[in-house]
Amino acid sequence: MARPILITLVSAVLVVLLGACGAAPDEQRQHAERMAKEHAHDAPVANPASQTAPTAEVEAGEIQYATVDGRPVTGYLAQPAVAKGPRPGLIVIHEWWGLNDNIQAMTRRLAGEGYLALAVDLYGGQVAADRDTAFALMTAANERPAAAEDNLRQAYAYLADTLGAPTVGSVGWCFGGGWSLNTALLLPGQLDGAVIYYGHLVTDPQRLATLDMPVLGLFGEQDQGIPLDGVRAFEGALKELGKDAKIVVYPGADHAFANPSGRNYQPEAAEKAWLETVAFLERTLKQDR
Repeated sequence: MARPILITLVSAVLVVLLGACGAAPDEQRQHAERMAKEHAHDAPVANPASQTAPTAEVEAGEIQYATVDGRPVTGYLAQPAVAKGPRPGLIVIHEWWGLNDNIQAMTRRLAGEGYLALAVDLYGGQVAADRDTAFALMTAANERPAAAEDNLRQAYAYLADTLGAPTVGSVGWCFGGGWSLNTALLLPGQLDGAVIYYGHLVTDPQRLATLDMPVLGLFGEQDQGIPLDGVRAFEGALKELGKDAKIVVYPGADHAFANPSGRNYQPEAAEKAWLETVAFLERTLKQDR
């Protein structure tokens, strides 16, 4: 398991969040400030999302799936214990706390639905135990988008080529939700589906035009970190482009309402979002397309 680290969050961090989504520095600073507020009283504690057992027996453990900048990258792979033929793959992208025990539990839960679920690590083996550390780790990852993209390309290759997954999708929460969308933009002709839980969005139609897979976006009406007007702009751009996209906004739900870690968990909205996710993945990854 990755080791927590202590990082002092300095004010300059808010100014230099140079994101993988290509946003201007001012926009990135504002997004960073909003996210810090949304997690002001949060902590990476377990909640019902990560305490729910898989619906089927799974096998799981740490594996090396990539080498980035000359350094091995270790993730967490979970898969059904009884394999019957090729299994579809899932790139599971952690929230801003990092690849912690709760993300591993959620990865096992996804594997229980019949997937080769690979939880990637975009934090270089580090996890956060508090908000400031999480913020600093998220910032550091977003300042190096090329490394994160290389990481995710290799995760896709590990599932598709090494493990033989016939289809591969992505799913992520919060920080991971934004990177789930980025993965879809990075691999428009390869990825078969993308699930975005309240992640940082791209609304530029020219960038979204390359998407060639179904997209599911799950958002909270009261989320001030991912404002509703941006969600509607994202939805409108996808609709204008004729993309296969479903955007669901849960009334009264706040940011991180379905995170596997944290105190912001809202059971009703989270369970509805889980059912949407399961149905979406069934349609996009398990059915002939």
